Amino acid sequence: MVAELQRPLVAILFLWHTARVLPMPDPKTREALIELEASQQTGGQMVLTDLEKLLDVRLYRMKQDEMAKANFPPAMHFFKAKPLIERSPIFNLLQKMPKGGALHVHDLAMGDPEWLVKNATYRPNCYMCITDKQSVNFVFSSGQPKSIPKCSPWMLLETLRNKSVNVTHLDNSILANLTLFTDGDPEALYPDQDVVWAKFELNFMAVMGLIAYAPVFRDYYYHGLSQFYKDNVMYVEIRALLLQVYELNGSTHDSAWALETYRDITRQFIADHPDFFGSRFIFVVHRTIDASELKGLVEEAVKLRRDFPDIMAGFDLVGREDDGKPIWYFRDALSLPAEMGVTLPYFFHAGETNQEGTEVDQNMLDAILFNTSRIGHGFALIRHPLAREISRKRGVAVEVCPISNQVLKLVDDLRNHPAAALLSQNHPMVISSDDPAMFGSSGLSYDFYEAFVGFGGNRSHVGMLKQLAINSILFSSLSPQFQEKALNMWQRKWEEFVSENAYEKQLCGFGHLFCFHPSRS
Repeated sequence: MVAELQRPLVAILFLWHTARVLPMPDPKTREALIELEASQQTGGQMVLTDLEKLLDVRLYRMKQDEMAKANFPPAMHFFKAKPLIERSPIFNLLQKMPKGGALHVHDLAMGDPEWLVKNATYRPNCYMCITDKQSVNFVFSSGQPKSIPKCSPWMLLETLRNKSVNVTHLDNSILANLTLFTDGDPEALYPDQDVVWAKFELNFMAVMGLIAYAPVFRDYYYHGLSQFYKDNVMYVEIRALLLQVYELNGSTHDSAWALETYRDITRQFIADHPDFFGSRFIFVVHRTIDASELKGLVEEAVKLRRDFPDIMAGFDLVGREDDGKPIWYFRDALSLPAEMGVTLPYFFHAGETNQEGTEVDQNMLDAILFNTSRIGHGFALIRHPLAREISRKRGVAVEVCPISNQVLKLVDDLRNHPAAALLSQNHPMVISSDDPAMFGSSGLSYDFYEAFVGFGGNRSHVGMLKQLAINSILFSSLSPQFQEKALNMWQRKWEEFVSENAYEKQLCGFGHLFCFHPSRS
């Protein structure tokens, strides 16, 4: 049948046309068409080893069981589906899988929010105030901080806990301000995009006060890397605000200090974990900024890239697209690097919207016009055939973040996510997790599960998983030389993973000794 797939498409269509005049289509033609279509999806032309084929049989059988369940996780809100996913054998396998790189992750939401509560807020000199929107702000200070508008007087958390009747309740109430995740009904709590985005942004403001404190800044980044490393991710590209980090005495550090600190901690993490490849950073600015202000920040980004070429990857605009200014509004500022004769790669968030035909929706084309290196989310790309065709030809990958798109109300049932169609066309794509701390997930495995089981259905296979992992390196901002090194490192991990998981393991006899048998179709 391989030879059949290599037949020119015209010949296949001729056979189909011929079959139309017969009482019944030729089964061989039908089989050829099915295989040809399957070969065109992501990973469809991947040649599998014998062990990979065995693993594929295992995964297929697992998926059949999963799809037969009454409560199918990708069809449910992630907050409800999470415990089901965690009991899934597929998820367990994906956690072990080397996933390559995470290319769309935000600095303020890469770690565990419980770590912030149990670690950061228990440090000395941590103050909290309650805003008029019933959210919280934090600051570390050696003395009573100055009051800020629309917030209660600052309360020292150490004192507050000492006076609290129920410290666990207090900690849980703090945690609720650092994540969107809820054990309650998420649809009732977040009925529409306006509500969920309002809470989303308030949470970021709360987190910012903790992470912008220099000691927490360092420790949180190391902790965040640990979260991804534990999930078998070997490389991360982080959208970073490059906060004005402060010390206990109120003195502040600039963006260069933040990048230098990130670089030092990354090196330390690699020294502690030699099979971790590293991190790079995309400097981001909120899209509510004025165009005149952005010019100075673009110039700053150019300087940072010149001074930190090893870790500074490029520039992006962040924040809710529907409320922010479109890319075209910033065209003068974004044209500055070209006018200066320098290169500043762009990695634009674009198409994270359902507002078809609006100025916001045109971000999809404008991102392409400004030669974006990748497209963040690209949820609307399926509605832009020209942008889709150009991005395919240029090899501009879409950074798909399934759980983020669902939680932030772009799609309810992940089987209906536009990325399912893009996968079927082998459109350049990577899977990432965006803001895992905000969604109650971690690393990449949850998002890989939703993509593999939800987007792919019965058609997704080991070849697709393998190709998506490879894509995360090939579409990274790493130089070709470093991509090759990362691919070699990943390949070794992949082969170990396949070797260890191609066969089912069963407990045999006394002493619970492992025995093996091949997966059977």
